[in-house]
Amino acid sequence: MEHLSPRELRAWLDDPGRDKPLLLDVREIWEYDICHIDGSRLVPMRQVLEQAAALDPQMQTVVICHHGIRSYQIAKVLERQGFSAVYNLTGGVEAWAREVDTSMPTY
Repeated sequence: MEHLSPRELRAWLDDPGRDKPLLLDVREIWEYDICHIDGSRLVPMRQVLEQAAALDPQMQTVVICHHGIRSYQIAKVLERQGFSAVYNLTGGVEAWAREVDTSMPTY
């Protein structure tokens, strides 16, 4: 697993020469409804293992949560499940809102 800052993720998403990663948001629905990174896919933490078979283990996957703690845990789980390119968004959507999208609501 690698760690990715919000600014690094923004640069990746803005790079037309680079394949876009799966943005896997592992927060709860109510959290996602308040704010999320555009293009992210919501799979609450408790559902990740049951839905992992529907995900591509070869796809670059950035795991996202509120502050980066739950996403770190899920990124480790995905690695143990054979996912080969997993990134944890350091600081989560809270850091994204502070550093990249200051118009994003926070909670």
